[in-house]
Amino acid sequence: MNCEWTAKLDRYVDGELTGDELAEFQGHLVGCAVCAAGALGRLQTKRMTRVASEHRYRPSAEFRLKVEQSVSEPKGGRWARQWGPMLALAATLLLTVASALWWVRSSRVEQGVSELADLHVATLASANPVDVASTDRHTVKPWFQGKVPFMFNLPELQNTPFRLLGGKVAYFHQKAGAQLLYAVGKHQISVFIFQEDAAARVNLGSTATFSSEGWTQGGLWYFALGDCSAVDLRALSDLLKSAGRP
Repeated sequence: MNCEWTAKLDRYVDGELTGDELAEFQGHLVGCAVCAAGALGRLQTKRMTRVASEHRYRPSAEFRLKVEQSVSEPKGGRWARQWGPMLALAATLLLTVASALWWVRSSRVEQGVSELADLHVATLASANPVDVASTDRHTVKPWFQGKVPFMFNLPELQNTPFRLLGGKVAYFHQKAGAQLLYAVGKHQISVFIFQEDAAARVNLGSTATFSSEGWTQGGLWYFALGDCSAVDLRALSDLLKSAGRP
């Protein structure tokens, strides 16, 4: 089955759709399984390509100098002839191992952000995006009791541009947490809440497609992500932070 909207998938994933065009495509994405699957696949491909091409280890000048000093000896020296090649090989191995460890760490951090972005896209594409559908925080919050190993507070949204749509249990690295879905205008925002140790797995920066913001508070880690403006995302984050204060 083909869809005439698939021509815009690459522009959507690259963050090139703006304004009404973005809102219109976002609305289509919610109801079209073909485009939703295509967007998710492109996001995953983009993530793997970016990790492979950008995360390259670059040793500092100080590190290079130490390696050079450790293998340098006067030319013609017996010690240099005997041990120089072995030390050079050891230095090469050291650089290779350091590069691999740095790449693995960076890849895990980048992958964490992409996994949450994938969860958000999958939620928007689902016919039932939330398990508890309600605009009432006093209905949504109690629903999570017994389903996640922590408690949290939700903000009052009266006189704000935001609407609570509901929530569901989300899993990140085999740990259960809450995923709340909010709307502002025609845009939707996922707010993930996990125990604080999950913060070490994710870089609190932005993705190529979505605005995002993360913070820790009261032993919990929050990560908000959506296709809205950075200003709207910050405003919702501030409301959540206020609700989480004792």
